[in-house]
Amino acid sequence: MDGEVARAQRRAGVESGLELTFRAVSYLPRIEPGTDLAQQLIVALDRSGLSLREHDVLVVTSKVVAKAEGRYVDLRQVQPSARARELATQTGKDPRVVEVILWDTEVVSRCTRDALIVRHHGGHVSANAGLDQSNAQPADAEPGSGPWVLRLPADADASAAALRAALEAHCGAGLAVIISDSFGRPFRLGTVGTAIGVSGMPALDDHRGRRDLDGRELEHTVTAAADQICAAADLLCGQADEGRAAVLVRGLRFDPVAGSALDLCRKREGDLYV
Repeated sequence: MDGEVARAQRRAGVESGLELTFRAVSYLPRIEPGTDLAQQLIVALDRSGLSLREHDVLVVTSKVVAKAEGRYVDLRQVQPSARARELATQTGKDPRVVEVILWDTEVVSRCTRDALIVRHHGGHVSANAGLDQSNAQPADAEPGSGPWVLRLPADADASAAALRAALEAHCGAGLAVIISDSFGRPFRLGTVGTAIGVSGMPALDDHRGRRDLDGRELEHTVTAAADQICAAADLLCGQADEGRAAVLVRGLRFDPVAGSALDLCRKREGDLYV
């Protein structure tokens, strides 16, 4: 009986039918510290002719979330530590940039010329702790300030939960919100959209206990559902001057659980590369 219960619990996951749509949300203005991001998303969705429905997923880039949360850093104000200077010598990076990376770093994984791979305090392993140097200057920056960098949201799961609560209160439907960032991978070239904050759906879809077409019980298959959604949404968001910071995903079915992107992160003791 206990095994049956466990299988039933694992069965709760993410499914799609024969059609899954991704629609970029237009009309989102430039986001600055203190912006009510949920309200701006509501306005942008309305101007785009979109209304939120049950089981919709809204993917929002970490950059606009971080901007709304004021995660800017003026490098003029940063004093590099001895450790930052040491790593800067090895990587060829600006010591001030390295110092800000260390603010968000739990442990350094790999360090070589032009590359600094770390485990973020949030559990994610990525280059430079997700620090962003492109389009990273606030609109009200004083002349002569900077250069500027933008840190990831302090708690992306909490940010996703806050956005979800505000959007659900507006539309009255059960939604999911995923905050995405672009991460590289240890065995592949190029970046892909990756979930760093999840609310309202399972981040992982556990297939263990299900059966394949031949009736064989699956024993190991767990898919990274939130990452898969972000990877597809990333094709619409782009990486340069596209200015598309949110994507509406429709056609999924999922259990309305709290969710957490931390479920996607290997525990440090089980990570072979950190």
